[in-house]
Amino acid sequence: MKNSNGKRNVYGLLFAFIPIMFLVTFCFIPMFRSFILSFNAGKGVNLEWGGFTNYKRLFSDPVLIKAIKNTFTYLIIQVPIMTVLALVFAAMLNDKELKGKAIYRTCLFLPCVTSLVAASVLFKSLFGNRGFINTLLSSFNLIDSPIPWLIDPFWAKFVIIVVMLWRWTGYDMIFYLAGMQNIDSSIYEAAKLDGASLFQQFFRITIPILKPIILLTTIMSTSGTLQLFDEVATLTAGGPNNATLTISQYIYNLSFKFAPNFPYAATVSYVILILVAILTFIQFRVTREKN
Repeated sequence: MKNSNGKRNVYGLLFAFIPIMFLVTFCFIPMFRSFILSFNAGKGVNLEWGGFTNYKRLFSDPVLIKAIKNTFTYLIIQVPIMTVLALVFAAMLNDKELKGKAIYRTCLFLPCVTSLVAASVLFKSLFGNRGFINTLLSSFNLIDSPIPWLIDPFWAKFVIIVVMLWRWTGYDMIFYLAGMQNIDSSIYEAAKLDGASLFQQFFRITIPILKPIILLTTIMSTSGTLQLFDEVATLTAGGPNNATLTISQYIYNLSFKFAPNFPYAATVSYVILILVAILTFIQFRVTREKN
């Protein structure tokens, strides 16, 4: 028995060794090297030790400050709306009497697996000056002239938030739906006998039970929004005049669009890491105090 247990432990370590090596090679080593790189200075391959020069630059970089403000604008608006919509859709699709649930679930989840290039072409055509949205608004006499959706700073942010909601709401909905299906139906039956309405059941039973899942999706959404790149890069490229620029887009510009400044780009990337860590810690503390 001891030999068999020893063999199992060895086999277990061997199976774990490969993913651990991949994790160390492609995650921890690059993180360590990027941290060392952030203390260098220079552009391209002409690098030299620069100390804390890049970290001092962070506090006086107007473009970075604007990118942080834009990113938090997306975060504050998009994440709460997406969470509420995902919960509402999940509750609707959890109804046992609803017919065609599989079709509705597929339609809501489909944007998550849709090619971003195809989605960007679609939304650019929808929100173009002569696109479907402007044509529809004009037909109802709601606007006198076409709205410059992707050129005006305010409306460009609006379009990006709409695309993010369209793309990721279904993803969160799947988590909530799975959680709701694991709630014992006898709890709701007892609540009905006590005279609880559907509204009261949702807020007194469903939401409290789903708190761990809501926390998980909120953390993932927060992390994903702070790293927002795809939607901005394909729709506005950070324009107009950096009005929609995000931190990740700025890192890309520093690395590949302008004269390559890899040390400062590595430094800015740690801004995202610190922000994600701080917000995740706050979310955990707030949830723990409420519990």
